[in-house]
Amino acid sequence: MEQFSKLIKTLKQNCKTIEQVHQVHAQAITRGLISFNPTFLGEILHTFTSLLTTSPLSKPINLIHYATTLFNFIPCPSTFCFNNIIRAYTLLSFPEIAFTLFTKMAQLSIPPDTHTFPFALKACAQINSLSLAKTLHSQALKFGFLADIFVCNNLINVYCIGGDVHNAHNLFDESSYRDIVSYNSLIDGFVKAGETDKAKELFDQMARRDAVSWGTLLAGYAKMNQCKEAIELFDQMLVSEVKPDDVPLAAALSACAQLGELEKGKRIHDFILQNRIRMSVFLLTGLVDLYAKCGCIETARVIFESSREKNLYTWNAMLVGLAMHGHGKLLLDYFTKMVDDGGVKPDRVTFLGVLTGCSHAGLVDEARRLFAEMECVYGVPKDRKHFGCMADLLGRAGLIEEAVEMIDAMPMQGDVYVWGGLLGGCRMHGNIEIAEKAAEHVMALKPEDGGVYSVLANIYANAERWGDLVRVRRLRNSGMVKKNAGCSLIQLNGTRHEFVAGDDLHPLSNEIYSVLNVLEKHKVEAF
Repeated sequence: MEQFSKLIKTLKQNCKTIEQVHQVHAQAITRGLISFNPTFLGEILHTFTSLLTTSPLSKPINLIHYATTLFNFIPCPSTFCFNNIIRAYTLLSFPEIAFTLFTKMAQLSIPPDTHTFPFALKACAQINSLSLAKTLHSQALKFGFLADIFVCNNLINVYCIGGDVHNAHNLFDESSYRDIVSYNSLIDGFVKAGETDKAKELFDQMARRDAVSWGTLLAGYAKMNQCKEAIELFDQMLVSEVKPDDVPLAAALSACAQLGELEKGKRIHDFILQNRIRMSVFLLTGLVDLYAKCGCIETARVIFESSREKNLYTWNAMLVGLAMHGHGKLLLDYFTKMVDDGGVKPDRVTFLGVLTGCSHAGLVDEARRLFAEMECVYGVPKDRKHFGCMADLLGRAGLIEEAVEMIDAMPMQGDVYVWGGLLGGCRMHGNIEIAEKAAEHVMALKPEDGGVYSVLANIYANAERWGDLVRVRRLRNSGMVKKNAGCSLIQLNGTRHEFVAGDDLHPLSNEIYSVLNVLEKHKVEAF
């Protein structure tokens, strides 16, 4: 009896790794303690399962085999034992089996408790099944466990993961017990549903907020391109003295990048350095993206090269940045490094960046080769955007007929980007016949878009076809066509300048238009 007590104490107080659990189990077998007290296996299973959340996991199949063997040797397993095996299967990402065991409890008339449902709900979240979630909801109601905050929070989370934020909200409203996890789960659900206004409304109701609360809403704003709101919220977070982690910092950097708020982004960068926050791959990607989009491509390169930890998104941010800045040759060098030295497999975004960079730099042969290798060498399927990039590249290079042949041979119908890319090339090279064909396709796909009418009018004006010019302008000015003015932002000496196509409100508009006219002339001469 004394040996048994000592071994139980060792198991509960001293075992810090799964290997140590195995050692205690081996001692129990060799000393004959298992046959003396079979319930000891339940204690071993509990300690083993608890360590799955803290120990580095390798070979989950071996771990689950061990847990299953333990459980199968327990005579008449109790609710406690079922809870542990369900939890083990969930932690090791075998949710279907976990749910099967939950069902087996009912078959054996073993009653669940307040621990059973959170474990089963976590398994349900991995399966992402709303029907199972509703079944568990009704079971929790039947057993009277909805008043338990852990059951309620897990159920809210399952509904949100399944996209049923309405049921999650109803459950939240009906619950008498709410904590910060309840609020965070529902805020996350609203954010994933794109309902940031409701997420903010809930956020404002919170008596206390943690880094997850702030970060979830910030990420939602950045995802929905509500960049001003994201930056304002980040400033409020700093005032609240809640220390931001990777999520709000990366979201704020993304918002600054989209708005061109370089100075604000630099202050966030300084905050990261001053507070000695570890430069995770997410922050690295955010900083590379910020500096690249705000015109500081060399700074982006320095930050990129300074880190050994780079993932696909970091490489894509660097490649797209180089493409935006017209560094075609350097872009191809980085692509080679990514694939050969970094061992990173490119994706659709990678090739969009590479093809766009080749288009801007006039690297036709290189683009042809990479476009041909996308599927057969890199295993990346071509979509309409890739064909649109190639249509733009070939059009810019004056290879109009080749672009048309490529579009005709596409495995899917061309979209606005594909025909729009061809139309842009026709405008540059004055190919009226193909331009009219491309414009017809764009008008059929998006008749309300006024951009195509403006491009076609420009082509007719350059060809001095005044009758066609008048006709197109009349179509453009009809009520069915929307005139979407282009807009750009730059920041100079701490001041933001906003430019809308065709306006003359800027105090230096005359000088700006003079420079634009010179640039347009040089662009035409270059081709």
